[in-house]
Amino acid sequence: MSTPPTRRLGKPKHLPNPPPERRHQPLPWHAPKSSGEDPDVMSLIDEILSSPSYRQSYLDVDFFESDDARPMRLQLDFLKPESHLQKHGILDTIVVFGSTRIAESSAANRSAKKLRDALSQSPENKDIQAKLKIAERLQAKSHYYDIAREFGQIVSNSGGGPSDCRLVIMTGGGPGIMEAANRGAHDESAKNIGLNITLPYEQFPNPYISPNLCFRFHYFALRKMHFLLRAKALVVFPGGYGTFDELFETLTLVQTRTIKPLPIVLIGKAYWQKALNIDFLVEEGVIDFEDRDLFWYAESANEIWQDILNWYESIGEPLIVTHKQKSDQ
Repeated sequence: MSTPPTRRLGKPKHLPNPPPERRHQPLPWHAPKSSGEDPDVMSLIDEILSSPSYRQSYLDVDFFESDDARPMRLQLDFLKPESHLQKHGILDTIVVFGSTRIAESSAANRSAKKLRDALSQSPENKDIQAKLKIAERLQAKSHYYDIAREFGQIVSNSGGGPSDCRLVIMTGGGPGIMEAANRGAHDESAKNIGLNITLPYEQFPNPYISPNLCFRFHYFALRKMHFLLRAKALVVFPGGYGTFDELFETLTLVQTRTIKPLPIVLIGKAYWQKALNIDFLVEEGVIDFEDRDLFWYAESANEIWQDILNWYESIGEPLIVTHKQKSDQ
């Protein structure tokens, strides 16, 4: 095969120098019209520049909070946490719910003592008597704080240890039981997640969430979605409306097989059998017999963890997967 003839270069062509980043001669619109031509120019320009229509869309807070922009807010409410979770290599989570009112024992003891002292000064005060009974019930449940904290420690030491982000604790980011689970992870210097929500009144995230993994949502729906997108188990401690909300939503999604079944563990059988009479629902015909098996009870951190491990072993799937296994799912 013959080689093509070498092209002869002629006299180098003169090329202009690359233009500088800034022009030597400004363009006509670099300055407003001269007030010498029209004395009203600056007031007219100021009126335009201050108009909401002139704001860049992503800097226009009023527009962004309008009904018209709701689809974009929904998208961003999902996208921002998703982007951060991917950046930090979070593959899966164990979600912990429970009452914001169940505090660690020292705090629960102080609250009860304060009311006892108040009652000693006003023994006939019915309001203080009622409050003390509630405080004593919360005091009796403070051991759940310890269980949630210990469970957070166990999860954080699973897999490759605290630096392994394949399986991490996720909570609603509030106080009480959620604080305890985040705190357990924090004890082990492990990354953990809190999903706060914007409420009408000021709230603070608990201090034990990883600072770069604490998110505040505007929409409950998007927050709920993120709770379950990576969930490998749902661990539910005694709680109230918010706890019931997340529990029943997950039970419904599993019951209808809208999501793949996952372990749902209720902590504290005595509490849950009073708060939720499943047998009554079965007897009334509003759920099926098999729906009783969508969850089970546990009493200790080690029991919760071992039950979850056994559940995944029974279906032949690993609880903690590799990045490749996750991408293949």
